[in-house]
This record gives sequence, structure tokens and C-alpha cells, in this order.
Amino acid sequence: MARYLRPQTLDQALALRAEAAAGSQMLLAGGTDVYPVRTHKLAWFEPDDRDILDLGAVSELGGITRGPDGTRIGATATWSAVIDATLPPAFDALKQASRQVGGVQIQNRGTIGGNLCNASPAADGVPPLLALDAEVELASLRGRRRLPLSAFVLGNRRTALAPDEILVAIHVPNQPQGARSTFLKLGARAYLVISIASVAVNIATDAAGAITSVRIAVGACSAAPQRLPALEARLVGMAATPALADAVTADDLAGLAPIDDVRASAVYRRDAALVLVRRALAGLLSSPLEVAA
Repeated sequence: MARYLRPQTLDQALALRAEAAAGSQMLLAGGTDVYPVRTHKLAWFEPDDRDILDLGAVSELGGITRGPDGTRIGATATWSAVIDATLPPAFDALKQASRQVGGVQIQNRGTIGGNLCNASPAADGVPPLLALDAEVELASLRGRRRLPLSAFVLGNRRTALAPDEILVAIHVPNQPQGARSTFLKLGARAYLVISIASVAVNIATDAAGAITSVRIAVGACSAAPQRLPALEARLVGMAATPALADAVTADDLAGLAPIDDVRASAVYRRDAALVLVRRALAGLLSSPLEVAA
């Protein structure tokens, strides 16, 4: 019979994680992904007998703090906490994505860390964090390590989390001065929907109005959300005007690998991603950007 475990400290949680056999334990934070999956399996006579390790009482995993080196988002910080946090414009894309994760009830319960560990190709939290150049902090009794988010989310429901590890926090480095961002999502309706395609863009310019930094991430169009490094490199140095959006072509998205499913075809997803990238760039550049001194 499955056990329900609720440690009060991170040390207790790591000890319970270390003593469990690989694959015998399910981590629980907000539960917005865990419970639907377990209920679905039970309905089809496939009960999940894994122990549940509830991290909700571990205070070390929560909070959003800013320091000299950047911003730390605790793994159990909720979407609502991100929405309410005082963060610079570079985080606007993450806030916009947070407002589109389910309804308010889901936003109050669902966690950033849970979204990353669930590793859905359409996860709304991943593109904005990729555009922030985020890293994840993983802990076990063996110690702690950091990985770029791109090296943590490996594919559909696959991450680099070891069987004895827990995701502790997401770390975002200080962003270029004046950087700002946006997030666009296409679904079958405006809210309460899984993405057909999503895009996050983070951009900064210099005093001459040229792009000094740009990061573009696309979700729901590959096994894992991914950046567009070749396009980013090509846009650096170009004039930061809305017309820049027209410079983006289908070839710039050639590295994506969308699939056909019940929500959209691969061809539609690829076309939608191109439109979203162009719209995101045009929207960000339609008003003057704060420039670096």
C-alpha cells in the first residue's frame, strides 16, 4: 500500500528520497498535475502504488528573493506568487505565462517547480524561464548541483532529475539593463487551455537603438521547449524597430520539431510559431525600450 509522507524540512525530505527505491516515489507539490494523472489511471484500473512525498510543508523550497547575483524562485513558489512578486520588466513574460496557467485556483496551488518536473512539451513556464537564461538547483544527500534549464528538461515527461534528487529552486541571473520580455500563447481558446504553440522573447538594446541581447524560446513545437540560438545571434546588432519582426523567416525555426496531435498539425504549429515570434518582437519593439547607459 502506498504511503503518504510529509516531511517538515529539506533534510527530512532528502533522507526519505534517498531511502526510496528508484521509481517507487512520487513527488507532490501543488498536486495540479499529480492528482489528475492518478485519478485517470485509477479510472482505467491502473492504480498507482507509489509512495507520495509531499513537499508542501518544506519552507526552504518556497519564496521568491532577489540578491546581488540575480533572482531565486523556490521550487514550490506558486504561479500566484510570481504574479504578485515585484520583479523587473525582464520577468514580464513569466508573469504573463503565470496568468495563463489554468484558472485562479490552479494558479494558487500549482508550482513553478512542478511545472518544470512535469516536463510537458507545452509547459507554459518553460519558455519564459529559458528566455531568462534560468538554471535549476537540484539537491540530494550527495550534495547540490546546478544545471541550465535547457539541460534539465530533456523531452516529453523527461528530466535530468536523479531518483534521489529534489528540485530546490530556479535561479535567474541578473538581466541586461533595460531588458524586457513578453509571452504569447496560442490555444483553442484564450484561457484554460493547453498551448498549441507558445513564444517568449527577452530583449535589450544599447543607446544607439541596436539590439545587444535577445533570447527567443518556443514551446509546444518540440519534445521540449527550446531556444532559437541562430536567430538570436543574427538579430544582435540590428536596429530595434517593429520592422525587425519581418526579418524572421521560416528558416529561422527549422530546428523545431512539432508533431501532429488532437490540438493541431505539425504544419500548423510551425506556421503558428513563426507568427507568434514575429508578433512578440513587433510588440516589444513598438514602443521605446530603456537602453543601457
